[in-house]
Amino acid sequence: MSFKAEASIPALLEALPYIRKYSGKTIVIKYGGAAMDKADLRDSFARDITLLQYVGMKPVIVHGGGPQINQLLKDLNIQSEFIDGHRVTDKSAMDVVEMVLAGNVNKSIVALINKEGGKAVGISGKDGNLAEASLHTINRKNTEGQTEQVSLGRVGSVNFSDIRPHVIRSLEDAGYVPVIAPVAVDKNGDSLNINADTMAGAIASALKAEKLILLTDTPGVMKDGATLTGLRPDDVRRLMDDGTIKGGMIPKVTCCLEALDAGVRRTHIIDGRVKHATLLEILTDTGVGTLITSEKM
Repeated sequence: MSFKAEASIPALLEALPYIRKYSGKTIVIKYGGAAMDKADLRDSFARDITLLQYVGMKPVIVHGGGPQINQLLKDLNIQSEFIDGHRVTDKSAMDVVEMVLAGNVNKSIVALINKEGGKAVGISGKDGNLAEASLHTINRKNTEGQTEQVSLGRVGSVNFSDIRPHVIRSLEDAGYVPVIAPVAVDKNGDSLNINADTMAGAIASALKAEKLILLTDTPGVMKDGATLTGLRPDDVRRLMDDGTIKGGMIPKVTCCLEALDAGVRRTHIIDGRVKHATLLEILTDTGVGTLITSEKM
């Protein structure tokens, strides 16, 4: 055996207990950001998912696609209105959102996984009546200084009680990786655009998944330049109260806390800019991001 081959053995042995622990378990992964935009990271993600499937785990992918939506809206010269930084999704924009998410982006991810030897099937929240959502509103002050609720058009809110996971279970039982576009329906059957983190959290909660993993463009929850990990829910709330967790990280940790409350065992916010980040987080001792769990460490 060559020295190079021998050097690989510790990594393989390190992965063994994690393979044994999570084989047969559902792991929900929110896929987006740089991991989805860069070709080399797309390829490494597809290999990660294929390997997880081959060692017996049950990955479920929920993906975003914001940049692709923005580009097609621009190409079609569809103007967007913004309210306090939030895009208003009208009927024309919703048609584009669904075309991009449930069409091009979704099938591209499926094709990459299948090319690597995995078995993936693409669906959206509309398929099998998977996700029914309600219209999402935001609060803002009007000209009189009073707080009012404002609609963002075809933007929806969803929680785990709105998820009917039988279609996901059927795909898992048949040996497929479900790849899910975050498009749901309202009570009238009309399409709604759902935030991908929120959709992933709701699906993980409905499935009582072993893990929820959010791929981001940051190293995780940071303090003084270091990534924090092994956090418990009370730690997260304290870090939000003291301002350590702020801005765009707040909805991500909130998503994790809600999933833990619903029965997900472990949640992770990891750096999707790192090649094979998903494998490194699941199959190594150190990982590449922030672990938040109610379990004793």
